[in-house]
Amino acid sequence: MSVLAGSLLTAGAQDRRTPPPTPAAPSGTQTGMPNGAPRPTAPAVSKSPKPYKEVVTDKAKSQSGLFKVHVVEDKYLLEIANNMLGRDLLVVNRIGKGAAGVRSGFAGFAGDIISESVIRFEKGPEDKIFLNKISYRERATDSTGGMYKSLMNSSIQPILYAFKVEAYGKDSASAVIDITTLLNTDNDLLFFDAGDKRSFSLGSVQPDKSYIVGVTTYPNNLNIRTVKTYSRGGSPAAGGLSLGFGGGGGNTDPATFELNSSIIALPKTPMKPRHWDNRVGYFATGYVDFDANPQGVKSITLARRWRLEPKPEDVAKYKRGELVEPQKPIIYYIDPSTPKKWIPYLIQGVNDWQVAFEKAGFKNAIMAKMPPTKDEDSTWSLEDARYSAIVYKPSDVPNASGPNVQDPRSGEILESHINWYHNVMKLVHDWYMVQTAAVDTRARKMVFDDELMGQLIRFVSSHEVGHTIGLRHNFGSSSTVPVEKLRDKAWVEANGHTPSIMDYARFNYVAQPEDNITEKGLFPRISDYDMWAIEWGYRWYDTKTAEEDKATLNTLTIEKLKNPRNWWGDGETWGDDPRSQTEDLGDNAMKASTYGIKNLQRILPNLYDWTKQQGEGYDDYQNMYGQVIGQFGRYIGHVSRYIGGLERTPKTVDQEGAIYSFTSKAKQKDAMKWLQDNVFTTPKWVIDSRYTSLTNQAPQTVISSLQSRALSTMFSGNTAAKLSRFEAEKPAEAYTIVEMMTDLRKGIFSELAAKKPVDIFRRSLQKDFAERLISLLAPPAAPQQIAPGITIQVGGGASATSDLLSVAKAQLKTLQAEIKAALPATTDSATKMHLSDLNDRIERALKAD
Repeated sequence: MSVLAGSLLTAGAQDRRTPPPTPAAPSGTQTGMPNGAPRPTAPAVSKSPKPYKEVVTDKAKSQSGLFKVHVVEDKYLLEIANNMLGRDLLVVNRIGKGAAGVRSGFAGFAGDIISESVIRFEKGPEDKIFLNKISYRERATDSTGGMYKSLMNSSIQPILYAFKVEAYGKDSASAVIDITTLLNTDNDLLFFDAGDKRSFSLGSVQPDKSYIVGVTTYPNNLNIRTVKTYSRGGSPAAGGLSLGFGGGGGNTDPATFELNSSIIALPKTPMKPRHWDNRVGYFATGYVDFDANPQGVKSITLARRWRLEPKPEDVAKYKRGELVEPQKPIIYYIDPSTPKKWIPYLIQGVNDWQVAFEKAGFKNAIMAKMPPTKDEDSTWSLEDARYSAIVYKPSDVPNASGPNVQDPRSGEILESHINWYHNVMKLVHDWYMVQTAAVDTRARKMVFDDELMGQLIRFVSSHEVGHTIGLRHNFGSSSTVPVEKLRDKAWVEANGHTPSIMDYARFNYVAQPEDNITEKGLFPRISDYDMWAIEWGYRWYDTKTAEEDKATLNTLTIEKLKNPRNWWGDGETWGDDPRSQTEDLGDNAMKASTYGIKNLQRILPNLYDWTKQQGEGYDDYQNMYGQVIGQFGRYIGHVSRYIGGLERTPKTVDQEGAIYSFTSKAKQKDAMKWLQDNVFTTPKWVIDSRYTSLTNQAPQTVISSLQSRALSTMFSGNTAAKLSRFEAEKPAEAYTIVEMMTDLRKGIFSELAAKKPVDIFRRSLQKDFAERLISLLAPPAAPQQIAPGITIQVGGGASATSDLLSVAKAQLKTLQAEIKAALPATTDSATKMHLSDLNDRIERALKAD
């Protein structure tokens, strides 16, 4: 559901990290000075390593783990064993504690990952240890071939830092380096990179207000905690235009963060990967392979998965089809700070996935539990990379997110910290109330009973866990369900209203009061698609390479996709398919939305009573009224997407049929009729006179915003391009731009032919329509320079080569003729002024054109 790898509001972001600047070398080591700066004078003291006892003195406070850590007075020393040199290490940087008032969208909270990178410590010449940053974006998989050697010669990994060896351990089996300067200075290996600094409007680090909290070593990772205080400031760009860097414009108060960097040892032997398949929705990682294609290069994409393997003694049982426990199950610990009454529901949300993993041959493969107490295990910590957790955050962010940390070499998921923001309860409360209060009496109040809220938390927990086990959203899943089945009590309670909990299907808003559907038919659940996706990703094959599994998985996928409930509808990277939308239900948005509106019409008149709380103001009433309008707006969006719909069904060459196909003309015409009947014909049911009297909300503004949403889709260049393509490819079957615009005009100006007065709401709509047509005739504005080197294009009409320009001009001429014909018979003064004004506007636009 989602914002973040996956969330309730958004999906995963593209990598926007920039290469790090040349860092300062810790411990006074010279690495070459940038920008022609003079080299510092070498210190007079000897650079030779000292005896171990002179460096790691009796005053040292030492820890053993992945590395030995020694704290000697104000110095932090890292002792690296020889067997850790050349070992791939993953650096994961998180915000440990967010800075007060510093946010960028949904970012800036405790637990947010700010960057990841792979590093290695390497032995250098002259008693140095180099820290290299490693990239796996280009590979040659055959390490014995000439291409591998050529790639290695052309891809020396950058040396970020050079550390002087302060001392060698016993028998020179380890080397001690001083990392104090690395921790005290600002760098994007461990802290914010340039992009994040822009997002939060951060300047330089203020050293006098920054310090090292501590360094802790665990068996598989090293954790570094620091407090960094950054200067802030900067004004909006010239002309008052914000560049979207966030952070609050001219705020000059410093920003103090606690940052947490975890250095994790990647497995010595990478997990056998699984090639990503665009017919099953997994998060992915990729690289360019120079060996995979003998006559070129090939991009390889791997699915992100946990390493689930049967125990050696259970392999034979697994192959016979018996359920076995994996060598290492997936365990999520519940943050001890979580309110106790919600813990059982969070745990159940995780454990609900066990049935899906059974489809892959594993029992007890995933579970949630409370962490050990201090008495049971004093070393246990949420910061230890061996442990995944659901982390409770006392934040007003109405969201939850499920990121994961993965090995870029194989796609193996190593750990996950699900971000559970306290205010997610408000989010699910508002969703459930606005979507089900017409049929569930429990949803008719502002504070739900604990059992209902607990079940809502369970659902969100399951969704976020789905992201952390590799699954992306499946926005198309609900489109495989016939709308009328959502009202069939027996069917929907047995099967659910969507085949995937990874859908943004929320709750069954189609169900009507007379259907008597219970919670089982209203809530999402782990269902057919989820079980198939887990089987695809986690069934274990006794093979050596991913290539050996590929053919087997392809055959299995083709067979499974014969059941439409196993379809993955990718609405995140392909936004033109009306089947793959957020918040929608059923195989026909027009039917589903009509039922949804009926329920909203039942809810709205009761909102005042259902939101009333003694001694409180009208904030809850105002919020829930906004939720009703927002839900109606979603229905408008769902239906609008059908016009110009371009459906995408990925296939391999082994499968028949088209990958891309147009939404049928009949459905597009049906969508237009629905919009005319429910949106452009003034939806006066959304006007609540009591609401406007209490909040001063103008009803015209509410209705205009809803109608404008639909018009924006109709007038978009993307919609025009798809309709033109449909006409070019299948002219006899196409819903053309001319037909679409004509239907739109006739419906919006239906009063002209009928010689009827135009009321205030329709006058506003008609002006909006006419002005959009006029704007298409306007020439593109000259680019404006808003800052040195930055220009933007503001406004401008349709492309000179687009049919949209011709259609707009023809529609304006037809409309003008209809207005002139209607004016003599118009007796209503407001209508006459309105039509005369429109005639003048069109006249000016056509003359200017």
